[in-house]
Amino acid sequence: MTAIATAAALSLPISCSTSSKFANRKGVRGGFVVFAISASGEGGGLVDKKNPWSTLFNVEEPRSKAPQSKGKFLDVNEAFEVARYDIQYCDWRARQDLLTIMLLHEKVVDVLNPLARDYKSIGTLKKDLAELQEELAEAHKQMHISEARVGAALDKLAHMETLVNDRLLQDRTTTTTEITTSSPPSTSKETVERKTQRKGLNVSGPVQPYHPRLKNFWYPVAFSRDLKEDTLIPIDCFEEPWVVFRGKDGKPGCIRNTCAHRACPLDLGSVNEGRVQCPYHGWEYSTDGTCEKMPSTKFVNVKIKSLPCFEQEGMIWIWPGNEPPAATIPSLEPPKGFQIHAEIVMELPVEHGLLLDNLLDLAHAPFTHTSTFAKGWSVPSLVKFLTPSSGLEGYWDPYPIDMEFRPPCMVLSTIGISKPGKLEGQSTKQCSTHLHQLHVCLPSSRNKTRLLYRMSLDFAPVLQYVPFMHILWRHFAEKVLNEDLRLVLGQQDRMINGENVWNMPVSYDKLGVRYRLWRTAVEEGSKNLPFSK
Repeated sequence: MTAIATAAALSLPISCSTSSKFANRKGVRGGFVVFAISASGEGGGLVDKKNPWSTLFNVEEPRSKAPQSKGKFLDVNEAFEVARYDIQYCDWRARQDLLTIMLLHEKVVDVLNPLARDYKSIGTLKKDLAELQEELAEAHKQMHISEARVGAALDKLAHMETLVNDRLLQDRTTTTTEITTSSPPSTSKETVERKTQRKGLNVSGPVQPYHPRLKNFWYPVAFSRDLKEDTLIPIDCFEEPWVVFRGKDGKPGCIRNTCAHRACPLDLGSVNEGRVQCPYHGWEYSTDGTCEKMPSTKFVNVKIKSLPCFEQEGMIWIWPGNEPPAATIPSLEPPKGFQIHAEIVMELPVEHGLLLDNLLDLAHAPFTHTSTFAKGWSVPSLVKFLTPSSGLEGYWDPYPIDMEFRPPCMVLSTIGISKPGKLEGQSTKQCSTHLHQLHVCLPSSRNKTRLLYRMSLDFAPVLQYVPFMHILWRHFAEKVLNEDLRLVLGQQDRMINGENVWNMPVSYDKLGVRYRLWRTAVEEGSKNLPFSK
């Protein structure tokens, strides 16, 4: 049996397409029905038979209903409508591609059928095979066209999201509007400055005190391996001093790093049977802040402030806020198959928001990190961060890097690599080896950040056991960070003097902008935080 089908002709993507001449043919109304032509017996004949898959493929072509647009979209609703029709068209086109492949499969079966070879000459078989080869080449070409259409549809969605972000930025930015009068427009310096204003985030001036609402989150403050039974770890969090240690039961505790007696820093003392002993007069405090020993004087009930403290997945967490702690703590474990190779803690003289802005931006890498991991990187013609409309994660294009901001102060990234300093593939899934990074930016004070860095690999597990390897990792991490730090410190200096560090966000700033909008919403007390899943 020989099966022959007619399919709709190829066309341009719907956002700039014209109606196809095939769509108006008699008997064809956007969709189509597959017929088989079979030759049976000596006389032969045409048998009108519907393909059993016709219900799957009998879908109306959406181009006739597609909105037409010229140039860039000026309205979010218009962009949404065009993107929706683009997706419908990609679905329709995919059905046609699948049908073509199925029909070609049937033809291959027919040509290679042993019964057919009995009454077909070699010349006829060669001709049939040559025709099939041409059709396969055309089908292959069509698949590439469909892939391009899907990419175009994704670009439209990304553009639509940019419009939405611009609207959010506009709503959150105080702008000066000119008063419309009947007199001719003024050309004064003030008017020119107004016209040159652009939408942006307002992050300028001296760093303001942290809003109390930012404290109502679980914050990682130390790695478990650094907190031994006799260890005291002093930390600053939201401009308050604390000390972390292990109690009698081995569980971590966090109390204010100031003795109630004479305000001596407790971290200068020691741990004695699960209590912090002040080095000045020997007063001892448990993990809940209760003073349990008071040598050389009459004992009185004294208690200093403590914070909820918890240990999970190799990290110590605290809750510095006044609201009741959340029941769950975010998971920061590396993905399955990764082994932790380095855990590093650094104190940096920069506001934690500026450091997060830097970590959430990869477009600067080929310009900033020219002597470390980005050495030899080419400068792409276009860098994009692709992300769903809701959520604080996505992936970089053209770099094989996935990235996520996890509230309140964590950045997770997975990088596809082939060898140190080199990138391979177009996505992390196409890479054979990966590096996973965790950056925790704890807000110590308005000009200081406690950075916790964890690096994991899904290859070379033997490196964990190489002597002094942790020193090499720390040296490399500090070298990369110093490349960033000189720039961020310059930003901080300009910001304090009144410059806006987010004056002109562009498309690859998407994740950083979302972090800033999320943080603003938290400070304003919004019940529905933006970009939440």
